[in-house]
Amino acid sequence: MTSLVDLLPSEAIDLHGHADDWRAAIRAAGDLLVATGVTTAEYTAEMIGNVETNGPYIVIAPGFAFAHARPSPAVRRTGMSWVRLEKPVEFDSPNDPVDLVVALAASDSGVHTDAMAALAKVLLEPGAEQLLRAVRTPRQLRALLLDETEIARVATEKPSAAKGSTPIPTVKSHSGPLKILTVCGNGVGTSLFLKSTLESVLDRWHWTPYITVEATDTISAKGKASEAVAVLTSGEIAKTLGNLSIPVRVIENFTSAAEVDGALRELFDL
Repeated sequence: MTSLVDLLPSEAIDLHGHADDWRAAIRAAGDLLVATGVTTAEYTAEMIGNVETNGPYIVIAPGFAFAHARPSPAVRRTGMSWVRLEKPVEFDSPNDPVDLVVALAASDSGVHTDAMAALAKVLLEPGAEQLLRAVRTPRQLRALLLDETEIARVATEKPSAAKGSTPIPTVKSHSGPLKILTVCGNGVGTSLFLKSTLESVLDRWHWTPYITVEATDTISAKGKASEAVAVLTSGEIAKTLGNLSIPVRVIENFTSAAEVDGALRELFDL
């Protein structure tokens, strides 16, 4: 299993970054990937192009952008970088302004899944934002990401599970196992964050045995819509998907269990 800190060496962390706009912010994170031998400069251009094409869906939580692009020849090996900006920048996102930019370069769509699940778990903790913004050195950041118990310690509250007996989920006109798709532009980054958040809510509701969650990209989602009962995604990606045969629910904060909880209640009329 690939751990988060294995993909994020100290040399790939800048806690005093500077950028004039969102392109420069992504470029700062991309430069660290290049400097640590993870990618060529072309991958940085691909990350910027991803936002230009699909919109700022990579801003998955207040102040937090997860820059990435599809696996490509510009990726030499899977790795990450982390930039905390001295002055936040605007991405034209509901979650602006952004002061944390994490970049991912994946050599294939599967090798980084464990690390993404670990990072999503960290960001799900209510106390994570304060801690991540308070670290003073790359070593402290890596230690914090390695020690999930410290982040859990500062968590003060979590969204409550459904009260009382939670009914078994059913959808009219749909027979067989239930599936929900979480969708992003490439299917290798932000959709995994949303998948982890959704699965945490399903687990609290004791619905895990009844609903599967699949993270995918916009092209694949259109073909897989007939297998699913709903799509959770960002506003930008929802526009790209257009009209599907199933409900599409927009989630602004991909790490907000409360927001996903509300979307599920609406979908299943609870």
